[in-house]
Amino acid sequence: MKKLVSVLIVLFSLVSVKAQEVQLLYDFGEDHDYLTSTVQMFKPDKWGSTFFFIDMNYDTKNASTVSLAYWEIARGLKLGDSKFAAHIEYNGGLLQVNSTPANKAYSLNSSWLGGLEYCMHNADFTKGLTLMAMYKYIKDKNDVSFQLTAVWYMHMLNKKLSFNGFADFWREDNTFYNNDGIAETKYVFLTQPQIWYNFTSNISLGSEIDFNYNFSGVDGFRVNPTVAAKWTF
Repeated sequence: MKKLVSVLIVLFSLVSVKAQEVQLLYDFGEDHDYLTSTVQMFKPDKWGSTFFFIDMNYDTKNASTVSLAYWEIARGLKLGDSKFAAHIEYNGGLLQVNSTPANKAYSLNSSWLGGLEYCMHNADFTKGLTLMAMYKYIKDKNDVSFQLTAVWYMHMLNKKLSFNGFADFWREDNTFYNNDGIAETKYVFLTQPQIWYNFTSNISLGSEIDFNYNFSGVDGFRVNPTVAAKWTF
């Protein structure tokens, strides 16, 4: 009960920023079993668009409070009347882990990205795809790296069913310690497709499936399924 109350308090406080969506996901993947909240906004304007999201994990088995706080913010700037836009982005966050004799907190390496995006959509905006190619600087890790990103959405059955998500592939040097010894990897892949049934324009239920490779402290491939609820403003 305390866990649920804490999550609701955080969600209601985040609503005050007038975000476009609030999602609550229950992750029941291997070694997971916790809730995640996501607050995100996408707002186009005459110069381009702004996007951000904030993820918080509530893994109370391994942390005394929010176990992970992570955010991304990005700005696209139109290049004339073309479908291309300049893209700038920042990623960063904090991780907390229960430990003896004292809890430990870690900062996630800040990343700055810059490059180009190419946007496609149909006339009634029921489906669209954005492709991005970016230079990536990862503080204290990779001075010269890259990231390729695809973001998509599709509304079906008179917008009762929605399919959306993203896929990222980037260069990042990681070292993993496992039963086979030390593994060093150079590339990371992450995709999180979502499917939603929209009961109204505000309330949706669905799922997000997290497919990742060499990501979040795990060497190799892992799949994390979720069940999810969403409120759209």
